[in-house]
Amino acid sequence: MLLFSISWGTISGWWAPVCLLLGMLYAWLLYRQPVNLSDKFRYVLAALRALAVFFIAFLLVSPLVRSVSYKPGKPLILIAQDNSESIKLFKTPGKSGGQVSPTGGDLEGAPSQFVDDLAKLKQQLGDGYEVHEFNFGHDLGNGLSKSFNAKQTNIANALHQLNDRYVNQNIGAVILATDGLYNQGSDPQYEARNFKSNIFTIALGDTIPRRDLLIGNVNYNKTAFLGNDFEIEVLAEAWQSKGETMHLTVTEDGRQVNSQLIAINTDAFKKVVTIKLNADKKGIHRFNINIVPVKNELSVQNNSEVIYVEVLDVKQKILLLYDGPHPDITVIRQAIESNKNYEFKASLVADMGAIKLNDYSVVILYQPSSTTFNALKELVTKSKTPLLYMMGAQADIIDFNARQKLTRILASRQEMQEVFAQPVPDFSSFTLSDSTLQKISRMPPLLAPFGTYSASVANGVLFKQRIGSITTSYPLLLFGDEGGRRIGVLTGEGLWRWQLAEYQAYGNHHALEELFSQGVQYLTANANRQRFRAYPSKNIFDEGENVLLNAELYNDALELINTPDVKIDLKNADNKNYSFLFTRNGQSYQLDAGALPVGEYTYTANTQLGNRRLTATGQLTVKPLNLEIRQSAADHQLLRNIARQSGGEMLPPSQISKLVDLIRKNDNIKTLVYEDTHYSDIIDVKWVFFLILALLGAEWFLRKREGEV
Repeated sequence: MLLFSISWGTISGWWAPVCLLLGMLYAWLLYRQPVNLSDKFRYVLAALRALAVFFIAFLLVSPLVRSVSYKPGKPLILIAQDNSESIKLFKTPGKSGGQVSPTGGDLEGAPSQFVDDLAKLKQQLGDGYEVHEFNFGHDLGNGLSKSFNAKQTNIANALHQLNDRYVNQNIGAVILATDGLYNQGSDPQYEARNFKSNIFTIALGDTIPRRDLLIGNVNYNKTAFLGNDFEIEVLAEAWQSKGETMHLTVTEDGRQVNSQLIAINTDAFKKVVTIKLNADKKGIHRFNINIVPVKNELSVQNNSEVIYVEVLDVKQKILLLYDGPHPDITVIRQAIESNKNYEFKASLVADMGAIKLNDYSVVILYQPSSTTFNALKELVTKSKTPLLYMMGAQADIIDFNARQKLTRILASRQEMQEVFAQPVPDFSSFTLSDSTLQKISRMPPLLAPFGTYSASVANGVLFKQRIGSITTSYPLLLFGDEGGRRIGVLTGEGLWRWQLAEYQAYGNHHALEELFSQGVQYLTANANRQRFRAYPSKNIFDEGENVLLNAELYNDALELINTPDVKIDLKNADNKNYSFLFTRNGQSYQLDAGALPVGEYTYTANTQLGNRRLTATGQLTVKPLNLEIRQSAADHQLLRNIARQSGGEMLPPSQISKLVDLIRKNDNIKTLVYEDTHYSDIIDVKWVFFLILALLGAEWFLRKREGEV
């Protein structure tokens, strides 16, 4: 339905009769003299002319035409189906699946029956509802799926994406089909509270524990240092196996390094087993943790776990110097220490007398004052130690501008303003993952000195300042090379806000950790001035994660160039070769090799610089994700809580068809009528033009017919 009305806005409605009087006056002046027309025709012609002039004058006043349309909105029924491996491995008893054999096979039927039943809901509900179907694992995907191949389950993220996608729309109900087991993200009960509609849960899997030995979790450090001992904590679990003996073994690169026998004394047995090992050889080492299967076990796929530990020969030392305490310092410490390659120390400038600056790979100057610059004159002006400046309200901007040429800040007063981080696509110094860039772009604002900024590096700005909704050219975080020394500058303070916001939204600090790890790696990367380097963004990648590599090439003047092509060959343990060509990015090279199969890889990168052939080698690992096989008993209590708090209901897969009646009988699930109001200038209404043309044309035709033109 579409309705029209005139809206005067700031124009007085009294202009309408004024326009009408103007039209009548014009018609009277035109037809007041005697003409060879009867009075009847004079009045008709005068009326036509008065109306034509009225509409023309009315157009000059420019009122607005308000059009109102009413559109019915069917209730949305959103179906989200768990597509993770646990659905296939540990199926619901009954018609949708049965026992699992010791090798993980199905003994009774297809686990995908519930997917077919969910697909029928769209037809059963009819045209009165708009049904949208999704599947989820780590992320939300369109449509239902029977592949059950997702390596991770993030129920909270699926609900969050649904809520974002259909915000302010008529969501009638959400149907969530899952076993309640999640290994990524926060508790989905909190995300479910954001829905104003009913959530109906379909309880997949079996809550009754069956005879099964499994590795519930493994805690370990991804890096260790040569010659040191390190520990691995294994959560060993056993269900319905009282009286059995668990045989736990650990092998390192195929060589057994630990073996334990553990007595199982309850039907719900859990024990944290601490295994102490020695890092006796440099490199990446593969550790297989295995529990020997017992008779009639539910599944043996969760009896083993593979982890990788990188043994390093030396740590990079990072020093942070500051004049006064600030919560950002703790955030920086935690982010840097998350990478075991780095050893972090923070010190007041006043207490740095016993510190040997040459022992450190990078020095961070946090809000350096004039006192700091005077105390560190040798470091700042003569040393080649990489520096990371972190500015703020207490920093001396004049001294800062004088000590480096990477960026310049012109600020008349020590005023601060809120600035958001806006990623720069053509940044080329190093690579951050897409998820990290997206997270940081959504972070709360930092506080930066109010003024104008300039940068002297091309492709060296990682984040620009966004003030409100306006992206400026001012740098927020940038990196560059100055006289053979690598320098980084963060022009704002308030990283503690980022840490709190990231943990609240994602339950971790991965974005900040990756930002500092990659930033420090860039600053220290070419301390030994190798001519050609090729290195991965990290040494161990998860299964399904894109493998990212960087390469740097220096000419005889030690200037970064990327003129020649750089090729790389990655080879796995089966001697299968993957060849790629790096892409140029700024002054260096980058490569996204995509998701590679699980395994250990060696790589050889090569390029030609003049008559010299340069080669760089290394290794990386793609480790399997076995999160889905660590827990076999479904968590239906979680699904019951989600349904109850939203006013919905939890149903077994055999009763999916019951959802049709529950939805139809729910008075809260109904069609809503949306009103859409649109304003436009009356001059844009085409029929007004044709009306004026018709009035003038009719007047001319009648006068001509009567012989008066």
